[in-house]
Amino acid sequence: MLLDQFDQALSIEAVSTRIQRLIKSDQRLQDIWVQGEVSNAKQYGASGHFYFTLKGGKATLDCVMWKTNTVRLQSLPRDGDAVLAHGNIDVYPDRGKYQLYADRLRPVGVGDLYAQFERLKAQLEAEGLFDPERKRPLPAFPRVIGIVTSPSAAAFQDVRNVLARRFPLAQVILSPTAVQGNDAPPQIIRALARLNARPEVDVILVCRGGGSIEDLWAFNDEGVARAIATMRVPVISGVGHETDFTIADFVADLRAPTPSAAAELLTPDMAELRGGVEWLGDRLEESFAERVYDLRTQVQMSDRRLLGVAPSGQVRIYRQRLDDWEQRAARVQAGRLRLLRERIEARTAALTAASPAAILARGYALVTDTATGRRLTSVAKTAGQVTIQFQDGHVLATVDKDQNS
Repeated sequence: MLLDQFDQALSIEAVSTRIQRLIKSDQRLQDIWVQGEVSNAKQYGASGHFYFTLKGGKATLDCVMWKTNTVRLQSLPRDGDAVLAHGNIDVYPDRGKYQLYADRLRPVGVGDLYAQFERLKAQLEAEGLFDPERKRPLPAFPRVIGIVTSPSAAAFQDVRNVLARRFPLAQVILSPTAVQGNDAPPQIIRALARLNARPEVDVILVCRGGGSIEDLWAFNDEGVARAIATMRVPVISGVGHETDFTIADFVADLRAPTPSAAAELLTPDMAELRGGVEWLGDRLEESFAERVYDLRTQVQMSDRRLLGVAPSGQVRIYRQRLDDWEQRAARVQAGRLRLLRERIEARTAALTAASPAAILARGYALVTDTATGRRLTSVAKTAGQVTIQFQDGHVLATVDKDQNS
């Protein structure tokens, strides 16, 4: 019987695992707020994790908050502080103890403010004031920036420094207001209205530095939220630090984690713009040079193509052809003239050979009737005085008729 009991014994690890399963199965313990007094508070520098104990009456609860959550706190609670801690209960198996893994800490006394915050947030969200479709883009190059904040606030100086460094071309118009206390909400509403009435304003920045929930409560006012929603120009909210959220953040067209970040989101960087313009200028110059080169190449190719069909080229061809034809005609004409000359010379020679002078030169004589000048070709007709023409002269002779027979 004793051996059976030993066989059924659980290991310490198994006991811790069973307890852990039981705790995790209780959904109430997985999303819980616990109120108590802080003791044994300690943050480890190497890891940044925060360990503390909550006391309530005679009971205590060990708690741990990881660094990823502690960085969102304005400050860590100290021993003796009364806090509300949110998180889930789980077992740390190495020590076999349960503890609260906290993700949020709030001082006791501000719980009612958080409840009001959640109620107003849910109401305005139901009305559609947080809808993404309502969000308007910020102008790329704002000319006039309206700022709603306290003129003595460090946040205003930070914003001015950022704007002067990044985009000094923008004009800044401050609409002063209190940003903390009971009088702040109506002043913020009036400050917004003043800027909304100025047509030159392109965008409005609502900002203030960080603080507790009480310090930032003016920006959780319903009237302020509705005033932001009715602005004719985009509104950017830069209220508090990165971990602070207000109703103004949800209603605004854009939420920035800090006032300085809001100024950076609101304006372009002149240095980057100048670099971009220079880069574009270089690219434009390169593109222009490439385009000119391409066009010049196209023109040269067109010129070469046009040379083959240009009238000037055809005229040169025809002019050369005319020269060729002229030379050919000259050669033909010269040949014809030579042929004609040869023919004339041949006929001249023939005529010369058949001329009386030539005949006379060969020893012949020409006899004519001296009285009539008639050429005599027969003895029968020759009588009386005749003229005998020789090559080198003539003589007169008398023909005896009796001697002709």
